[in-house]
Order: sequence, then C-alpha cells, then structure tokens
Amino acid sequence: MPLRIAVQMDPIERIDIRGDSTFAILLEAQRRGHDMFYYTPNDLALHGDKLLARGATVTVRDQYGDHFAVSKPRIEDLGQRDCILLRQDPPFDMGYITTTHLLERIHPKTLVVNDPMHVRNAPEKLFVLDFLDLMPPTLVTRSLDDVLAFRAQYNDIIVKPLYGNGGAAVFRLKPDDGNASSLVELFQTVFREPFMVQEYRAEVKDGDKRIILVDGEIAGAINRIPQAGETRSNLHVGGTAAAVELTDRDREICARLKPELKKRGLLFTGIDVIGPYLTEINVTSPTGIRQVKSFGGNDIAAMIWDAIEAKRSAA
Repeated sequence: MPLRIAVQMDPIERIDIRGDSTFAILLEAQRRGHDMFYYTPNDLALHGDKLLARGATVTVRDQYGDHFAVSKPRIEDLGQRDCILLRQDPPFDMGYITTTHLLERIHPKTLVVNDPMHVRNAPEKLFVLDFLDLMPPTLVTRSLDDVLAFRAQYNDIIVKPLYGNGGAAVFRLKPDDGNASSLVELFQTVFREPFMVQEYRAEVKDGDKRIILVDGEIAGAINRIPQAGETRSNLHVGGTAAAVELTDRDREICARLKPELKKRGLLFTGIDVIGPYLTEINVTSPTGIRQVKSFGGNDIAAMIWDAIEAKRSAA
C-alpha cells in the first residue's frame, strides 16, 4: 500500500546522485508508488502541537545533472504523514539536535527513521563507546597531557573531532611528529567539546569496511581503500570503493550490535571496521547503498523500504 512519506535532507540540488544513499532510497520509494514530500531542516516549524514543514512534492530520476523536479512549495503538517526519513548530513550540532527534539513530538505515530530520540542519544563516536571491547584503544579528552601520555603508550595515534564526519579534520600523529601540541591547541580552539584519540591501526592501508545493517541485520558491505600516503579512507576524500567479503570477526561485531540497534529503533545504520576493530556506528545519515549495489550486492534501498512498510503494517 502506498505511503505518504516525507524526507528531511540537505538541498536536493546539491547532492551527487552517483553515491548518495538518500537518493537511492527516494528512487525506490518512487518505484513503489509512495507519495514523497521533501524539505530541508531549516524549513521545520512547531506551531502549537503541529509540526509543520515548508517543502514540496518531489519526483526523482537517475540522471546525473537532471535528477529531480519539485512542485510549488507549500506547508504540510508532518503529523499527517506515514513516515519521515531523517537524512540530512551532519555536523551533529545544536541545529541537528533541535530537529530531533521536534521530530520526536510526532514519532512513533508518524514513523521517523531513524528514531529521533536515539539518533540524538547515539552520535557516531559516542554510541560506539558502549562497545569498548570491540574497539581499538580509545581516549576522549581535551587535555594535551592526556594525548601525549596516550601516544607514549601506543606510539602511533589518530586524533579526530568527536562530532565530525566524512573524514574531516582526522589527523595521524606518529611517534616522532612534533605537531602534537599545535594540533591539540587547534582542536581546543576550534571545538568546544572533547575530541577522540585512538591507536592508529596499520590495517587501514588494506581498507576500512563499511558494513550496512537494516533493522540490525547485515545488508551489505564495501571496502574503502585510502589513497597512497593518505590516512583517511572516506570516499569523498579520495578513498576507493571495492568489493569485500565479511570475516567471522565482522559477523561477531554485527551480532553484538543487533539487539541494541533494534531496541533503539535504529533501522538503517552503517558501521566502520578496521581490521578486527569497530571504530564507528553511523546512525545520523549512513551511506554506502549505491556502492554496495554497484558491486553486485543487495538492493539495500529495497530492504529499507521492506522494513519500513512492515513496521507501518504492524503499527
């Protein structure tokens, strides 16, 4: 049965459809006949007990450079929609957090994917700390002394923002790198919150796996291989996507996460695994759908809609 859906996302004209997971989800929604209303986070408004959005009906086509059309803008009561996709990219800042508070007012009567309360409470680099035994040695701090002591213990380390995304501002500090003090000073100046420090894992040279889970079940995976001389493997900073087979360790990690993901209503998630270690759990705007399918993997967009439709039918 067709659903009346809405998608809260970044401006659709700016996305690169060749690798955009939200676009893949919209293509599948349209194929199934769902009515699609599109708006951006800045277009949300709470009027009394009604959550409103100024947006438009959207249609999509898989044609680079001419991938969408919208109707005349109008205001909609989102509480009258069957499902809302929470899909704008981070930064996970107060603007993002505020949208989760607003969407929480209509969920679960209107199903929000992912559950906005648990998105708010499970930022990528904090939720993962619930599974420290699956992670490489990790420190969260603002202290230079802490960072220097951590490097003295583990020699080669990574420093990254706690609420960053896409590989932005990720630095490697080798044992003889003289920039540690300057880098920590920079982080203390730019970021008000603590930052994350982890042991550098040489396995990243062979790739950083993105494993996608739908309602806690493994849906597919790709490997992201960094360029020569680059620490980061993220695709939009030059990493190369490649097909990959899951190991027993990968499956063990996913099995550990499944109960918590289901309990929190995190229907679409992407985890990052380097060697034997879990490094992040992505819940805000996971990516990788189109890359998995391009390597002959599952149609994850279809799996997501199967799960959403089943939840709506059971409601």
